[in-house]
Amino acid sequence: MTPPDLMTPGNQLELLNRAVIECRRCPRLVEWRERVAREKRAAFRDQVYWGRPVPGFGDPAARLLVLGLAPAAHGGNRTGRIFTGDRSGEWLFASLWRTGFANQPTSISRDDGLALTDCYITAPVKCAPPANQPLPQERASCAPWLDQELAVLDTIRVVVALGGFAWDTALRHLGPLRPKPRFTHGAETALPAGRVLLGSFHVSQQNTNTGRLTEPMLDSVFLRARQLLTPSA
Repeated sequence: MTPPDLMTPGNQLELLNRAVIECRRCPRLVEWRERVAREKRAAFRDQVYWGRPVPGFGDPAARLLVLGLAPAAHGGNRTGRIFTGDRSGEWLFASLWRTGFANQPTSISRDDGLALTDCYITAPVKCAPPANQPLPQERASCAPWLDQELAVLDTIRVVVALGGFAWDTALRHLGPLRPKPRFTHGAETALPAGRVLLGSFHVSQQNTNTGRLTEPMLDSVFLRARQLLTPSA
């Protein structure tokens, strides 16, 4: 067997994600994700739900990291891939496609052919939480998984935080910075090790349905990420 320190980032992420999937650290989240998978939403009653922690996915050599909050109960918790199979994912992947980080604008299932280029997506909390609100102790229990992801993804240069929760998480894991930079859509701040943190309103239906977040607003963040990753002429 190849020693861990000689494995490719892809191999390391595969092993890490296998461990994530088996995690049962948080009893409340375990109970909720499995109950949702049993009871299901009527529209998906004929589908087999994932019902387990949802690992990150994307390009192991990514320079862009997209950080969300947690899997959706009937999105990632159903399909087994973060942001896949829900309205939030429709917005996110369409924007990544328009800005050159994804090969297609939609994501329906884990085997739908979606591939990310120079981009990796993950969430600070790996299980779908009730009311989409993880407790502080659940966030803390999940933090080591993100630390391990970041250790493998050492090529990351730009982080896009979807929402204030992700912004604060990025600062805890990649900062901290004092004074703490304020989150808002389009916020930009330098991180240690030459990285840059960009803020975007979350792609939740609450934001997209009300017009708080529009497609041009979302695209502008990923276009800025693209600009930061493109060497100057």
